[in-house]
Amino acid sequence: MKKLNFAIIGCGRIAQRHAEHINRLGTLVAVCDIEIVKAEALGNQYNVNSYQLIEDLLAIETSLDVVAICTPNGLHAKHSIQALNAGYNVLVEKPMAVTVKDCEDMIAAAKTNDKLLFAIKQNRYNPPVAAVKDAIDKGILGKIYSLQLSCFWNRDAAYYHNSWKGTKDLDGGTLFTQFSHFIDLLYWMNGDVEKVYTITGNFAHQGIIEFEDTGVVALQFSNGSIGTINYTVNSHAKNMEGSLTIFAEKGTVKIGGQYLNELEYQSIEDFEIKDLPKGNTANNYGTYVGSMSNHDKVYQNVIDVIQNGASMTTSAFDALKTVEIIHKIYSSTSKA
Repeated sequence: MKKLNFAIIGCGRIAQRHAEHINRLGTLVAVCDIEIVKAEALGNQYNVNSYQLIEDLLAIETSLDVVAICTPNGLHAKHSIQALNAGYNVLVEKPMAVTVKDCEDMIAAAKTNDKLLFAIKQNRYNPPVAAVKDAIDKGILGKIYSLQLSCFWNRDAAYYHNSWKGTKDLDGGTLFTQFSHFIDLLYWMNGDVEKVYTITGNFAHQGIIEFEDTGVVALQFSNGSIGTINYTVNSHAKNMEGSLTIFAEKGTVKIGGQYLNELEYQSIEDFEIKDLPKGNTANNYGTYVGSMSNHDKVYQNVIDVIQNGASMTTSAFDALKTVEIIHKIYSSTSKA
């Protein structure tokens, strides 16, 4: 079967990860970045066409099957809709967008143009995450009582220097850029959120970012369970932990490590999660580390859906719900 043709819009750090997997699983045809030097560098690396203007890429590269959107958060909606309106399927990086309205407009554009809109939620593929989700779905844990999400990472001043990151319009907030994958897992495992109470503060990034660097959140879910989120980018010198603890009727589990990559604790009635595969390493960007690198699995699913009619592992609606929950958190915020 012929490999699918891909283009990448936005040639920052995460685009390297996309290009690597596209090159292995599909065919990279073109790249684009408003900073043409970045586009040419990535284009030359893979011997593909480089563009500065999205409009030129979409008009000229008519053989495309999928456009991957890797631009700043606040531009995801605009660029996705442009690609969908041009008649191409779209894979958008996290977060899907920074407003619920933008997410809705993206979904509407996909429907209008009869194209597929994929969202990246790679933490769902982490072996311990997938195993715990399976246990929940099979009723092994019984009724969920409470969940505790801890996100303790480091993002220093250098991370934000001379970048769109840290700006309200293009970044959106710490929960969007650093921890939206974690919020997605709360929704994926335990459903929607009804009530939120939040306190945030900016303790170590005054004059550096336009929003919080730390937050404490209390949640009530639609199923009656409760939860907390404790998050910060002030962990000294390096990432400390990304963990999710679940207390349920028939068991307690903790998924931990720096990025939800280890099953740290389990006590489950008449059941044990075992023989987990090792999983991929984290996305390493040189000066900082992100979530577990599962973009290969995302791309494999995109290809399977388009070529074989497989089920989409992360629907655009799920991605919208993540953005909606983050907005509930931010709209309920009082300052520390």
